[in-house]
Amino acid sequence: MKLLRLGPVGHEIPVVVDDNGVPFVLSSLTADIDGAFLARGGIDEVARALAAGSLERLGDPADGSVLRVGAPIARPSAVICIGMNYAAHAAESGSLPPKDLVIFFKHPNTVVGPFDTVLIPPGSTKTDWEVELAVVIGRRARYLSSPAEALDVIAGFAVSNDVSEREYQIEISGGQWSKGKSAESFNPLGPWLVPVSEIGDGSGLRISSTVNGEPRQDSSTSDLIVGVAEIVYQLSQFMVLEPGDLINTGTPEGVALSGRFDYLAAGDVFECTIEKLGTQRQPIAQGQPIAQGQPIVQGKAS
Repeated sequence: MKLLRLGPVGHEIPVVVDDNGVPFVLSSLTADIDGAFLARGGIDEVARALAAGSLERLGDPADGSVLRVGAPIARPSAVICIGMNYAAHAAESGSLPPKDLVIFFKHPNTVVGPFDTVLIPPGSTKTDWEVELAVVIGRRARYLSSPAEALDVIAGFAVSNDVSEREYQIEISGGQWSKGKSAESFNPLGPWLVPVSEIGDGSGLRISSTVNGEPRQDSSTSDLIVGVAEIVYQLSQFMVLEPGDLINTGTPEGVALSGRFDYLAAGDVFECTIEKLGTQRQPIAQGQPIAQGQPIVQGKAS
């Protein structure tokens, strides 16, 4: 089964899609797919309700419109990222594979839907893409005893795009990467959350991306230097992981930072796919300064 959230920004409804591709509304079980839902074992509740046939099928919108696909989890309390976790990507970035886990953070409000528009910051000329396997935490985790124990605290997996502004990240960073990672719309997530029971440890999944239909990244999550269970185990030694927290596990080679490709520009279309987890598609647009209090409007699914 696949968990997702559909509807306008800030008004998404929780939905599950069964193995036959039929969508059902989860409003009878939860108001949203968030940390509280995951912490109480909400995914197991959904599985039982599907088996019992007690969920209402999602109907078509009355006006015939297409529902926007939101991020599959409500705004996380933390977005934790792992840097240079594929050897080939470290090499194209001009670095050796790190000896220790490289950790940085994105602002949680960067998380948007998988088909929402990605906005290039005003004046940016080095906005880049990074398809990544995303891990969603399902239970509170602190000082885990082993990587094996770490798998028990994962709720599921999703596709993530760790959009990055390389000038901000590297040239004017002050030594910290988060400045280049936290612009609005810089973390499309989804289209859905797939439970860990259906994916296992996250290894062996093909991961790829394109810009305007042209191949960019093509690898396997088996090429992660530090695997998912080890990442979660190590993170729990440095911080308390909360239900609903999002972890981006690193990107393979094939980004613009390599010098082999142009950076993103308005009018481009970026797509990324992870086997069993689905495909994202984002139109790229130029962001503009906005007046104080003016709402930020994201794009609709296409």
